[in-house]
Amino acid sequence: MRKHSLSIYVVSLVLLTSIAGCKDENGNIVLFSIQNDIELGQQVSQQIDSDPQFVQLDRTTYAESYAYLDAMVLEILNNGDLAYRDEFVWQVTLLDGDQLNAFATPGGYIYVYSGLIKFLDDADDLAGVLGHEIAHADLRHTSRNLQKSQGVQVLLSIILGQDAGALAQVAGQVAGTVAGLSFSRDFETEADARAVEYNSMTIYSCDGVKNFFQKLVDSGNGSSQPEFLSTHPSPPNRIAEIEAKANDLNCDTSLLSNSGYADFQASLP
Repeated sequence: MRKHSLSIYVVSLVLLTSIAGCKDENGNIVLFSIQNDIELGQQVSQQIDSDPQFVQLDRTTYAESYAYLDAMVLEILNNGDLAYRDEFVWQVTLLDGDQLNAFATPGGYIYVYSGLIKFLDDADDLAGVLGHEIAHADLRHTSRNLQKSQGVQVLLSIILGQDAGALAQVAGQVAGTVAGLSFSRDFETEADARAVEYNSMTIYSCDGVKNFFQKLVDSGNGSSQPEFLSTHPSPPNRIAEIEAKANDLNCDTSLLSNSGYADFQASLP
């Protein structure tokens, strides 16, 4: 039995090593396939839908609010250079609550709290945050994190489709932590940079994502920022890096598109 278990482990390791030789569309080694990401995202989204802690705003009652938000997301998706624009679902959902928070799941499910929208001053600011969250999904940051946190056998059972329960178990873990997920410094910096790149080709200011950090610093809350933008690097450092990226791209940093944003804010509970 012990020899048999060891053999399975060795075979698993060889298979994972072989899979790791393949890079995704962004050039990153990701053990999960795109279909794994899509299936995981679907299950995470279903669990969020059924979790009473996430109070979703009804799409019919708040049809105009969703129309405004959907148009903003579509502008970023259609103009930003995304690897998985056509593969992922890219669905945005409004959550009722004072939290200054937004988060993304694998497969392109984006969630935004009304408290964050009311906190941000301009449409450009929200477009920057949305670009950041879209980047987390498109760069497959959650799946890449799972490679570090899950065991070889769990990953292999999902990759090979041998255990449907394993995917459900991982989806439950992701759903339980996604609202407070903290990515690494490298992942956060990467998502900030991609947000600037995406929005540089839209009707929105390319550096809008920095304004969230700037408002935290100005209000003296820079040390207590929400998890969705991580606790590191610090807000001043991230502002400097975002400004440097915008300067490198020589993109427009003036307020570009704020039409209707005040009405959008007022439409939320």
